[in-house]
Amino acid sequence: MYCNYCGKVIQDDAQHCAYCGKRVGGVAGRKRLIRSRTDRKIAGVCAGVAEYFDLDVTLVRMVWLVAGVMTVFGCLSYPIAWIVMPEEPLALPMPSGYQVTNP
Repeated sequence: MYCNYCGKVIQDDAQHCAYCGKRVGGVAGRKRLIRSRTDRKIAGVCAGVAEYFDLDVTLVRMVWLVAGVMTVFGCLSYPIAWIVMPEEPLALPMPSGYQVTNP
């Protein structure tokens, strides 16, 4: 299977690309609007919106910047989204001595 975003070969059962980190294929879970922990400039709001709507994060940042400069709505919506949107859960590493076995 190939990643639609970076074009690299990935595993057939992969849910995320190992190279670019984008979600590939059908994910069994429901998408949630959450703030990103990894791809953030200020609070991760734009990265969370970009992930939710599957858009480029730079595009979302530029639109939010233009809306913030031109309108009061843009200036008020970012701090409100910062407060309302939950933060992405921590991804804890697997312990070194842990083995996964299938019964």
